[in-house]
Amino acid sequence: MADKWDQRFMSLAQEIATWASCYKENRKIGCVIVKNKRIMTTGYNGAPAGVKTCVERGECLREKLGIPSGTKHELCYATHAEQNAIIQAAKLGVSIDGATLYCTHQPCVICSKMIVNAGIVRVVYKEGYPDEFSLQMLREGNVILEKYED
Repeated sequence: MADKWDQRFMSLAQEIATWASCYKENRKIGCVIVKNKRIMTTGYNGAPAGVKTCVERGECLREKLGIPSGTKHELCYATHAEQNAIIQAAKLGVSIDGATLYCTHQPCVICSKMIVNAGIVRVVYKEGYPDEFSLQMLREGNVILEKYED
């Protein structure tokens, strides 16, 4: 059973996921980066500023191209929730070294590499993702990985 802080921050990540501009309902992802029980940044998956979202386009590029989940992450208009949260920290000058990242879904390998290099020490996620290499990357990067259980 998760502690009350994990519950609070995961609940917030789930709320932030509702802001995502992903065309697919089951791929709306939210993320919160926390340090010393303080929210540092948040992120959700969506197109970069000024770029049309899949919702605005009326289609999912990945679906259109038949790209299986967990592969070819670069072929998508959206920036991942974890990436957006890390980018916001850099943009705002907020240190996330030593932080915990809460995410509605397990990070992909690209996000995992960013998490390791950003100095995030713990990742708490709710839903799995078909990317075993990402798990290996986090483990080798000495990031504590915890599956959230209500």
